[in-house]
Amino acid sequence: MSPEMRAVFQIFGVGFVVALMNTILRHADKEEFAQWTTLAGVVAVLVVVVGYVDHLYQEITRVFLNTQ
Repeated sequence: MSPEMRAVFQIFGVGFVVALMNTILRHADKEEFAQWTTLAGVVAVLVVVVGYVDHLYQEITRVFLNTQ
């Protein structure tokens, strides 16, 4: 499996787990915990995305700023 597809499935997995936990917590009248769970999911996805953006930036600088 390519790294790009792995990232898509990681993001999907995090979203699915967060949505499931959010639903369970809201039905249990734990609104604050549901909000914290959503925030933690957003942070986890941002960490994955920032890693790929950093890799993209390094590749762009390697291709366009290579003086050889």
